[in-house]
Amino acid sequence: MEIKRFESGSRISQAVVYNNTVYLAGQVGNAGDDVVTQTKQALAEVDRLLALAGTDKTRILSTTVWLADMADFAKMNSVWDAWVPQGNAPARATGEAKLATPEYLVEVIVTAAL
Repeated sequence: MEIKRFESGSRISQAVVYNNTVYLAGQVGNAGDDVVTQTKQALAEVDRLLALAGTDKTRILSTTVWLADMADFAKMNSVWDAWVPQGNAPARATGEAKLATPEYLVEVIVTAAL
């Protein structure tokens, strides 16, 4: 089976397709923005990368959401709930983690079917 890589750099690819499955790198918003804005930005990047790979958010299988502070859980969910297609919610886990820089408040990692 062929492996396709999208927006590859020396360290990571933003998306990898293998065996009709799309794996996205963790997506973040603009460092320093509030968690609602960062979540919207990260999910917009998920949409863009899924389209680039030939699929969309109705085909997401699983998502991991990392928050810098679980106190932002409700704010992140307010954006998530408006974004996720009704009847197509993926399996999802959310946890708290120290992200790459303190200015990042949320990171979204997605696996989807083609």
